Amino acid sequence: MSAALPRHVTLVDVGPRDGLQNEAAPVPTEAKIELVHRLQQAGCREIEVTSYVSPKWVPQMADNHAVMSGLQRRDGVRYSVLTPNLKGFEAALADRPDEIVVFGAASQAFSRRNINCSIEESIERFAPVVAAARGQGIKVRSAISCALGCPYQGEVTADEVEHVVRLMKSIGVQHCGVADTIGVGTPRRVQAAMERALRHFPAEDVSGHFHDTYGQALANIYACLELGVHVFDASVGGLGGCPYAKGATGNVATEDVVFMLNGLGIATGIDLDGLVDAAAYISGVIGRPPVSRVARAVLAKRAAA
Repeated sequence: MSAALPRHVTLVDVGPRDGLQNEAAPVPTEAKIELVHRLQQAGCREIEVTSYVSPKWVPQMADNHAVMSGLQRRDGVRYSVLTPNLKGFEAALADRPDEIVVFGAASQAFSRRNINCSIEESIERFAPVVAAARGQGIKVRSAISCALGCPYQGEVTADEVEHVVRLMKSIGVQHCGVADTIGVGTPRRVQAAMERALRHFPAEDVSGHFHDTYGQALANIYACLELGVHVFDASVGGLGGCPYAKGATGNVATEDVVFMLNGLGIATGIDLDGLVDAAAYISGVIGRPPVSRVARAVLAKRAAA
């Protein structure tokens, strides 16, 4: 292993929230709870569980309270939730999340098309959410979407990314996530965006969120490792998809990332076989095989044996 690479990587499994939210058919509450339990059994210590948005817009997450209430929590596991506004945060508060996530776009076109306001106006909306969360001792993580490209604007520059990083920092966000929402990033461009985030946040509070639309997610993660970034979002089984990019395969699969990191001698604390079991379980629930190449290979090997 190169001395320049981190010795340990923290993976945030976003499968239960980001991975399932776009599923057209309702996923049973019990299955969502079971998925979280299987992930923590496999060693996942950071799990994005659900979101507190209007059921009108994201019906799949309407059971947020039931899911959070049904969890058998483990010491050492952080359970995070998405809260896009103060109403959502107030609803989440009763369910005792360890962390909340707010999100803003690096593209003005994306912000206006999706939440009908400018980037700056969206940050103003998040400010009271961040203040309320920190007042309750709850960590606040931000996600900067479309940091490498936008379905409406096209290319997004590193300057545009840094603009949002500064704004997030100014309202008291404690962690900065840089997201390639439509999966068009390549290693050098990813490094350019990440370097801007690292100007304002330490490496332990910067993370990458990569979609694998063009097959670049693992290469982009490696490029981040070269900069010392050691926190990444990933989704069990490759769950998820981007409604804004045709053919998008969604989030990079947690198993694929763990397999690569194992090969690099980088610890994650996550058991690969347990992760594949979780991927097989939720794939059975939603009725299609995992997108993950590693899960498919391991399951095929098991079947042959």
